[in-house]
Amino acid sequence: MIHGIVAIVGRPNVGKSTIFNRMVGERKSIVEDTPGVTRDRIYGKAEWLTKEFRVIDTGGIQVEDQPFRDEIHMQVEIAIEEADCIVFVVSGREGLTSDDQYIGRMLQKSKKPVILAVNKIDDISLNDNIYEFYALGLGDPMPVSAVHGIGMGDVLDQVITCFHENRKSDYEGMTKFCVIGRPNVGKSSLVNAILQQDRTIVSNIEGTTRDAIDTPFRHEGKEYVVIDTAGIRKRGKIYENIEKYSVLRAMSAIERSDVVLFVIDGESGIREQDKHVAGYAHEAGKGVIIIYNKWDAVEKDERMMHKIEKEIRTQFLYLSYAPILFVSALKRQRIQTIMPMIDAVHDSSLLRIPTSVLNEVINDAQLITPPSTHNGKRLKIFYSSQVSVAPPTFILFVNDPELFHFSYRRYLENQLREAFSFEGTTLRILAREKR
Repeated sequence: MIHGIVAIVGRPNVGKSTIFNRMVGERKSIVEDTPGVTRDRIYGKAEWLTKEFRVIDTGGIQVEDQPFRDEIHMQVEIAIEEADCIVFVVSGREGLTSDDQYIGRMLQKSKKPVILAVNKIDDISLNDNIYEFYALGLGDPMPVSAVHGIGMGDVLDQVITCFHENRKSDYEGMTKFCVIGRPNVGKSSLVNAILQQDRTIVSNIEGTTRDAIDTPFRHEGKEYVVIDTAGIRKRGKIYENIEKYSVLRAMSAIERSDVVLFVIDGESGIREQDKHVAGYAHEAGKGVIIIYNKWDAVEKDERMMHKIEKEIRTQFLYLSYAPILFVSALKRQRIQTIMPMIDAVHDSSLLRIPTSVLNEVINDAQLITPPSTHNGKRLKIFYSSQVSVAPPTFILFVNDPELFHFSYRRYLENQLREAFSFEGTTLRILAREKR
């Protein structure tokens, strides 16, 4: 579960991207000595002391004219607005600058918790360089060396103390599902149809829903939470600050959900950006139901539903496990099929297979279709075990994980689905060497 969002801000070339890479554990941000390399915001996921959180790297802020100054400034303001906690990075080598003071005033106005990290303190003899940063009025400066990792643990300790448990992220014991899709596919209308009341703004203007809206409700004695999200645009085509804000909120909504309803517009059909939108839910390992909306507006014959279903399967090969429902949110047609399917997909994602039964299915699969040889070696699966749910995750103990080809992984996944259904949920199959 994501506990919060951290934004890393500061002027150019103080080491923001290096600190970002330290937090997320990979070289995701470009690190160069040239000021202004990071122009847009870059997102990553980090974990510290069992708490997961998102990290946002931002472009450097300068008061004087620079290329893309206004764009960078806008992006930093969005990051500050999104964040629960801000890490303000300054340089201990160069000392306090007018740009630092400008950013400090900007952060004080935000009323967000700020951690002041004085970077490039690579030697204990430089520790005295931190004291002038008390003038920013942002609390105790913390000496760090992002290059060597010195002081990063102290910064992360401070980061996780900023987070408070979001009451909307819990809803203990309730089935949580969100509605995603590109703008103007009818997500809010679908939510209203499910709730049987008008709880969200419905408009033909793209982008009417700006944030994720949680609505708890009861249906046939069970409790649910539906999360309506703003439409997700393809990242490369998001220009307005409010659109980028919406994408992050929608991604957070996916992470908080048990099941994702991925909505396709039946009037305009499948577009390329639909694949990017659906990819977020698939990568998160959530249960997925494909909702083909505006079915009332489609000219139909007796084979139309079969034809569209075939097209969806072709366009979304990675969602072959997801059930498809044809509905009309506007006319409230076939809406009654959604809630039972949400229950079925959620149950599938929580399904646990007894180890003895699992191994029996895997052994039978090997007998039917043995693994092929590679460089004279053949994969041997000694035994298997399910290690988690949501999504169901299996570990196979083998002689050599390098021999576990993706085609054989796919074959075993199909065998598991045939034996246990697993409708609507992704499966993760990992290979480990038996020692």
